[in-house]
Amino acid sequence: MEDKTGVFICTGYGIAEALDINALCEVVTDECRVPFCKTVDSCEGPGLESINEDIRREGLNKVVVAGISGRLYSGDAFAEGVIVEKVALREHVVWCQPPGDEDTQMMAEDYLRMYIAKIEKMEPLVPFLPEETLDKSILVVGGGITGLTAAMEAAKAGYEVRLVEKADRLGGWLARQHLSVPTKPPYRELEDTGVDDLIAAIKAHPRITVHLSATTSRIEGAPGLFDVTLASAGNGRPAGEVHGTFRVGAVVQATGWRPTDPRDTLPYGQVEDVIRNVDLEEIVKRGGPITRPSDGKEVKSIAFIQCGGSRKKEHHSYCSSICCLTSLKQALYLRQQNDEAKAYIFYEFIRTPGQYEDFYQRVQEDPGVFPTRADVTDVVRDEDGGLVVSASNTMPGERIEVKVDLVVLATGMQPNSADGEAIRALEDAKIKAAQGDSETQRKDAAETVEQLKQHEGTTILNLAYRQGPDLPTLAYGFPDSHFICFPYETRRTGIYAAGSVRQPMDGLGSREDGAGAALKAIQCVEMTARGEAVHPRAGDTSYPEFQLQRCTQCKRCTEECPFGVLNEDEKGTPLLQTTRCRRCGVCLGACPERIVSFKDYSVSVVGAMIKAVNVPDEFDEKPRILALLCENDAFPAMDLMGQHRLRCNPFVRVIPVRCLGSVNVAWIAEAVSCGFDAIVLIGCKYGDDYQCHFINGSELAVARGDNIKEKLEKMALENERVEIHQLQISEYERLPKIFDGLAEVIDEYGMNPFKGM
Repeated sequence: MEDKTGVFICTGYGIAEALDINALCEVVTDECRVPFCKTVDSCEGPGLESINEDIRREGLNKVVVAGISGRLYSGDAFAEGVIVEKVALREHVVWCQPPGDEDTQMMAEDYLRMYIAKIEKMEPLVPFLPEETLDKSILVVGGGITGLTAAMEAAKAGYEVRLVEKADRLGGWLARQHLSVPTKPPYRELEDTGVDDLIAAIKAHPRITVHLSATTSRIEGAPGLFDVTLASAGNGRPAGEVHGTFRVGAVVQATGWRPTDPRDTLPYGQVEDVIRNVDLEEIVKRGGPITRPSDGKEVKSIAFIQCGGSRKKEHHSYCSSICCLTSLKQALYLRQQNDEAKAYIFYEFIRTPGQYEDFYQRVQEDPGVFPTRADVTDVVRDEDGGLVVSASNTMPGERIEVKVDLVVLATGMQPNSADGEAIRALEDAKIKAAQGDSETQRKDAAETVEQLKQHEGTTILNLAYRQGPDLPTLAYGFPDSHFICFPYETRRTGIYAAGSVRQPMDGLGSREDGAGAALKAIQCVEMTARGEAVHPRAGDTSYPEFQLQRCTQCKRCTEECPFGVLNEDEKGTPLLQTTRCRRCGVCLGACPERIVSFKDYSVSVVGAMIKAVNVPDEFDEKPRILALLCENDAFPAMDLMGQHRLRCNPFVRVIPVRCLGSVNVAWIAEAVSCGFDAIVLIGCKYGDDYQCHFINGSELAVARGDNIKEKLEKMALENERVEIHQLQISEYERLPKIFDGLAEVIDEYGMNPFKGM
């Protein structure tokens, strides 16, 4: 069908009072030669209904609406099948520029030119639907409380589930507990774990297939098309023996946790009656009185040592959240068996999150429980076979000694995930490969990546991904996710980490986490079946297309993709796994040959927007600054800047980009060639407290800064003309300062010498 473009210019919200609407219409019809242009009093509510009526009546299939911010429209605001671009004349022009000013008018006209040029380059989106039938069943790896809950919730929602557990029985650590801490008001009495009932329900459910004594020896493919191979985990069968293969649509990793090893901090493993909290739980679970491992004598006093050495820096510095609760619970075990028994709890900090504080207060009321803030310095065997615990830095400031029958170390939780150090080394090598100054350095770094990928500690799921066989992990070994906005998401689309493998949590939190991960897995298979992307561009039906005949096998796209979308053949040619893609465009920004494009976002689409700006010559003394802003934080911050009526430099022209990692150096060269005097890239914040919506796009942009500098040097221009910044959406007040700073750079170095050429 032949394209028919229309432009609607809103005159409400003070736009008509600030701008020459007739002049805007002339730009559309006379200069840009758009056949249909209409002014409307409003572009929302009844005004939006009128726009949609005109679209249908005129047969428009490409539409530019210049009025309010595009973020204020819902996804189905406009007629289906119509490409619509929204220009925020109100927020980005009228509300941040003086009304009636020449520069304000020029800015509005430029934005019309830019978005008309953009929409003319865009093609209709066609959802990606593979030739193979997409599967909607869900694989749950791990049969603890998190995996059991995920499996049950997915099955109750109508989805087939495969539940894989490496042990010969279900239940995980919760099945090994005697009782649970109270999970409901008034938070005073210990509860049954409820895990046995859940296991029975799982085994009886017709949509759940349970595989015990099994592991995933290989998972290949992509969301909707994961092919899973199971192997025996031993337990009476030859380890590694293939159990079978099947296809699933999404994966929940609920592989749980293991206790940290406290051997080098306190005499665990040297003194027999120094045990871990998990060991005491098993003793109580067996039934009968609590007895000492050394001689079987009934225990009448226990010293609980919080953190158990696990928060030492040589282990890990995070709190496992349930250790204090477990000690409080186990103190009640002892007291309920013998009302003359004594429980001493040595702690630095007691952590009982949320309503569990009520449970803490209940334990404090028990006359046989003695919480004491102190540092335990030594545990030694007494002459009569008991243990003497020495502690200093007590609240009264005195050194104390307590004689007990048993010492229990509240050891922390360590995730059953890929080895953190191996994964971090792999990620560091990938960054070096991307940042290499020369082809030789990049090649050497790429070889290091290949070697690290073979590290045994990186395999749990055994993914057939060129980026490695498992989920990348954070600092303490927890599978990586977007910890600010998308806690269940990992760097592998369609694979969701849940429960204590994701972060330390108790049984109640694990149940909630399992349910949440099941919902994310369901969302993934349904959106994939519709050819849509999952977060953060949820519902996006675009996808990358590769013109491989021009590919030089440089591997930048495969190495830099945050989500492992691309495998590669033996020559290094990228092999696209489309349903893994989250449409960030990082591959587009990485490719020096410009072979990657989306139908609505490409080097040529953004390039057309840059070229559409009317750049005055140097004698007009009206510089132009190009701002490429991340659509997740920086571009929405422009809306907030306007809403707060902050004045913005009138010489800035803003283009939203999917991610700062999607910025191709070709756009910088294009802007310089067109006469722009300075360029600024603004993306999401990153670091310990923030994270790019596409994991590391902002960091990649910084890493590619050398390529930009090299391009400027070739054009004999100053590096200072290009800046890269990060901000979060709430830092909108920084935008005017950043833009004014670039204007000062132009004042210092002068106009771009390429103007008018």
